[in-house]
Amino acid sequence: MEHENEQFMLQDQAQYENTMFGALGMRMVEITPDRVVATMPVGPATRQYFGVLHGGASVALAETVASVGTYHQIDKETQMAVGMEINANHLRSKRDGIVTATATPLHKGRTSMVWDIRITDEEDRLICISRCTVAIVPKRSG
Repeated sequence: MEHENEQFMLQDQAQYENTMFGALGMRMVEITPDRVVATMPVGPATRQYFGVLHGGASVALAETVASVGTYHQIDKETQMAVGMEINANHLRSKRDGIVTATATPLHKGRTSMVWDIRITDEEDRLICISRCTVAIVPKRSG
């Protein structure tokens, strides 16, 4: 399923690698209307100066799963999903390994969706909890 979901987001591998998604090593694991799961390695690209997972990397992962979840449910020809608001509580540090973000929708509206995101480690310990609002906006021509 991983390969299929990566193609869902970006058809061009070079385009994928040149985004934050690619730079941080994120991988989609599951995409359904009621659940989106992605992983991200904890390593040099995602650590802060003191050697632990950077809060900004966790927030980037959280917004990614929320945006992908919204994108999967809109009219891709006429609409775009864009992050509107995000908050995060960083509960536990992580030095290496993999973190997994699981997003579930709290609200599915016509112009926005709100997602609950839980980021956990390999032992299912909570690393970060986040809520993200994604706006559904018309695509601009040109």
